[in-house]
Amino acid sequence: MKRRKAQRTNQTIMRGIVAMALVVLLVAWLFLSLVSCSQQGPTFRVSGTINGAEDSTLIVEAMTLTGAQPLDSLRLKADGSFDFDLPLPPQDSTASPEFYRLRIAQTVVNFAHDSTEAITITAPFERMATDYEVEGNDASRTMKTISLLNIQLQQQLRRLMADGSLSDLEKSEHMEQLVEQYKTTLKRDYILADPASPAAYFALFQTIGSQMIFDPERDKSDVQYFAAVATQWDELYPAALRTENLRNIAIRGLQNTRPARSFELQLDSDKVHEVGVIDFGFPDISGRERRLTDLSDNVVLLDFTAYALPQSQQRIILLRELYAKYHDRGLEIMQVSLDSDEHYWKTMCEKLPWVCVYCAEGIANDIVQLYGVNSLPAYFIVGRGSELKARGEQIPDLEKAIAAEL
Repeated sequence: MKRRKAQRTNQTIMRGIVAMALVVLLVAWLFLSLVSCSQQGPTFRVSGTINGAEDSTLIVEAMTLTGAQPLDSLRLKADGSFDFDLPLPPQDSTASPEFYRLRIAQTVVNFAHDSTEAITITAPFERMATDYEVEGNDASRTMKTISLLNIQLQQQLRRLMADGSLSDLEKSEHMEQLVEQYKTTLKRDYILADPASPAAYFALFQTIGSQMIFDPERDKSDVQYFAAVATQWDELYPAALRTENLRNIAIRGLQNTRPARSFELQLDSDKVHEVGVIDFGFPDISGRERRLTDLSDNVVLLDFTAYALPQSQQRIILLRELYAKYHDRGLEIMQVSLDSDEHYWKTMCEKLPWVCVYCAEGIANDIVQLYGVNSLPAYFIVGRGSELKARGEQIPDLEKAIAAEL
């Protein structure tokens, strides 16, 4: 009897412990659910259908500056439908368009998000990378076109490599031509056409295998395209990490692709004051040589710059204000471009009202070195009579310094 009574007591105690544990687990689950909901924040929806992919695992990934980061996944059912609620990027000064991809094994669909609340993607599994459709985001549709051109290029390169009728040298030459044609299309149709767009950003980072199509570290002609996008993004998304990355790439590219200097010569401002100003002549947009001393009746703001610099557009706005305010009183601006691409320079300065000239040798030019230009922009105030008054580092307030000479 005593033993049976003890057993019943133990059973009662165990049932009580189990019940208590279940209550604790339920409370914990409710708490975690509430915390999860409170921390989830606003989302945007990505949904659609991948036909013919039953039981395949569909993964959605964020394409961050450090690589692909998985956000969510699911196993597709017979109808192929999917639905993801993804964290909405911050809607503040740090925001910029963000990039994502859907992935099944090694097959991907790229898409972007800027301000839309819902994106729909449909595709047949067998041709998921080429025949997908995107609704709700125009940039993603343009990105699809860029991706298809990339796939087409890679198919052409593979056929070329398999062509036994060509020598290795001929294959290499043809491959370079094909890649250059693709780059030209990206530059003309997707980067310079709308450098503020997510598609322009996407175009900059296209690759063949692991090799980037654009190489701003080594190719000075590629730097300007990063700078063009960086300039526009700096206006729209000044505090975004992607904007900072673009700026850094452009600046580093300008530094790395400068021609090596044969010598360094710093020009002392006192010596310049004694001999006046070092005269020079460079061609303007029509090919006419324009000399600094031709402007001797004016106060001249002499500005060495590159229009591909990320800060170029803001600087142009500042110079327009100064020119509009003081030109009638005798101010002239002479802007010497050190851009690597002459056509790009002509496009950028075509509508500017002041004297714009081009130095094809860039920062390696002897005159540029004589003026001690080590970084851009670098500017000087030249008084009437072609007398050098001051350089940028000596000028705390540019407008006051100009007004004092007029």
